[in-house]
Amino acid sequence: MFFVDAIELAGLGNRSYLAGGEHTAVAVDPPRDVDQVLAVAARRGVRISHVVETHLHNDYVTGGLELARITGAAYLVPADARVSFARTPVRDGDVVEVDGPAGLTLRAMATPGHTPHHTAYVLEEDGLAVAVFTGGSLLIGTVGRPDLVEPRLTAHLARAQHASAHRLAAELPDETAVLPTHGFGSFCSAGRSDGSDSTIGKERTANEALTRDVETFVSDLLAGLDAVPAYYTHMGPANAAGPAPVDLTPPAVADAEEIAARLAAGEWVVDLRNRVAFAGGHVSGSFNFEAEGQLATYLAWLIPWGKPVTLLAESAGQLAAAQRELVRVGIDRPAAAATGEPSGWVREGEALGSFRRAAFADLADLAERRGAGSGSGSSSGSEGVVVLDVRRASERAGGFIAGSVHIPLHTLHRRLDEIPAGEVWVHCAGGMRAAVAASLLAAAGRAVVAVDDAYGNAEAAGLVVREAGRAEEGRTR
Repeated sequence: MFFVDAIELAGLGNRSYLAGGEHTAVAVDPPRDVDQVLAVAARRGVRISHVVETHLHNDYVTGGLELARITGAAYLVPADARVSFARTPVRDGDVVEVDGPAGLTLRAMATPGHTPHHTAYVLEEDGLAVAVFTGGSLLIGTVGRPDLVEPRLTAHLARAQHASAHRLAAELPDETAVLPTHGFGSFCSAGRSDGSDSTIGKERTANEALTRDVETFVSDLLAGLDAVPAYYTHMGPANAAGPAPVDLTPPAVADAEEIAARLAAGEWVVDLRNRVAFAGGHVSGSFNFEAEGQLATYLAWLIPWGKPVTLLAESAGQLAAAQRELVRVGIDRPAAAATGEPSGWVREGEALGSFRRAAFADLADLAERRGAGSGSGSSSGSEGVVVLDVRRASERAGGFIAGSVHIPLHTLHRRLDEIPAGEVWVHCAGGMRAAVAASLLAAAGRAVVAVDDAYGNAEAAGLVVREAGRAEEGRTR
């Protein structure tokens, strides 16, 4: 009898796995904070005999090397992956025993596409495939993106993804569970991935790589690729070099004087509280990245790499959770931290900053009061109001508020001077990214209103929404 436990990394949209029998188990694509994996193994009462990587990851720092060191497990890495540490190289067809008494083995299966060396692992019980750890090859309904290695290889890797998906479908039984690492919100996914579980049989009828011919698949795949988070540039080299152990001990405590000094020095001070609390009162100049949102993805994407960061949290628990999220993307140690209320983070006599929050209905009311002909309430500044859309280009392609300025969030900190004069009403798809953008704008001295609302409510509120493909009105970026 075998088990497979998934370890969710919700903030990054990834999963790691521990799979095994009664005595021993294998860890697949483990996160950098390996204590999670060790805890699952302890609950199962098993020894981790093998740690395996499907590929060198571009979206997070692996814990594989450290987990293998702690447990004494064999560390299996695709043979063609160039790394600077000792490991057991894995090639297509290699088989290792996971749990002998349970009849469990793991068979390597070359599945290039997400990376040139990508390898899937088939879990077999008494010779029968029961699950396949597909990493970034076959995801649920889609595949891993092929453009994270080298631009000149992208088209070639897209074709390889199609071939790898077909190999998996051809060689594995329909009932084989498909267990990908990416595809639960990860930017490593080439398309939308729906659902949380699947099988080879389900993918055969639903996955775009298995239902389209290679030319159509490659064309659509390349046309639909989204922006790549900037921090991905640093993940591959860190994983190839061999990541250091993590340090999750509490950071040095910063008082109000130190927080002010760090802001004055141009360092980043990040407030982890929810966006409602931040808008109501915060340290002027600080940025809002909610601990409960995609903290690691967006903070690592926006912050200049290597810049010191001070974290402000409402509790020690919130701070500890944020540290755990950040080490997964290579932000190893906050320069300092403070917990409590914002009134304790500013020097005596200093006022807290704040800004308004609104819904799309409020923006529509403003447009009506101002008599905006377009119905959007936006302008290039002559009316004193600017509507700023910080969604990604792929999202805006599905429609946009007429007259709105478009600057994706991940480019905003470099393009603040492109925003016309006036009060900025900033929106995204749901509110979280708009809050980040509002904090950046407020820190830069702009009058800002954060639209904390679902984009789907814009048209219903009375705003004019343009369809994709039509000429945009107003200034767009």
